[in-house]
Amino acid sequence: MSETTPPPRAGAPRKASSRSARTRAREFAVQALYQHLVGRNEPESIDAFTRDLSGFHKADSAHYDALLHGSIRESAELDGLIAPLLDRKLEEISPIEHAVMWIGVYEFRHCADVPWRVVINECVELAKEFGGTDGHKYVNGVLNGLAPQLRAPEVDADRAAGKLRG
Repeated sequence: MSETTPPPRAGAPRKASSRSARTRAREFAVQALYQHLVGRNEPESIDAFTRDLSGFHKADSAHYDALLHGSIRESAELDGLIAPLLDRKLEEISPIEHAVMWIGVYEFRHCADVPWRVVINECVELAKEFGGTDGHKYVNGVLNGLAPQLRAPEVDADRAAGKLRG
């Protein structure tokens, strides 16, 4: 890993055999987005570096491409959706949590085949694996706040089915 690629936190990673190709794609995407946010590296060089990492061949490379390039391309819009739900300035958010929230909001907007609850769960797990101690709680709060806006039909259907309060 490079100096700008965060290692997973000790004790946090899930068993390798239980991770799906999409989960792996998200793991590589959060590391790549971290490089972009911290090192301001170009997407093409980040992509080339990430594809050479051990285990990348087990990831869904199309989903990784969409997350990395889509999040960077739409960063201003993603930040515009995230910022109103924050209790501090966007610049004060950990780059890991920022990258994870980009992934979540990007998937809400563009990956209708991934249920909204799965998006949140996957992002919470990413924040637990790569982020700070309570970063996952922050990610959960922001994405739960955006779900009714970005996935209204799904959230409403869950409410109607009694799967959600409120």
